[in-house]
Amino acid sequence: MKKFMFVNRKAPYGTIYALESLEVVLIAATFDQDVSLAFVDDGVYELVKGQNSKGTGIKNFSPSYRALEGYDVEKLYVERESLAARGLTAEDLLVPVEVLDTAQMAALIAEQDVVLSF
Repeated sequence: MKKFMFVNRKAPYGTIYALESLEVVLIAATFDQDVSLAFVDDGVYELVKGQNSKGTGIKNFSPSYRALEGYDVEKLYVERESLAARGLTAEDLLVPVEVLDTAQMAALIAEQDVVLSF
């Protein structure tokens, strides 16, 4: 089994990166891989509670993050500095996450067999 980490750096709407990442995560999880997700930079917005995507013309897919546990995807990490820079805390997020500082996040990424950035 390989360790896959998906690093989400983009805001959830305006590009297809966030939704594509979520789809690839679900595919990897169905093949019994060790899957984890990291949210940095504007990627932290993917997990914010109460999203309203009505004006974007894109369906709000954020509730899908709650389904990850059913796919045994339980390792979700958020960079502390990215949250702070956007005035957010872990309590503002839809799902439980582990908050790591930049050095801890870099160390975790270095431990992975495969890292895909979106």
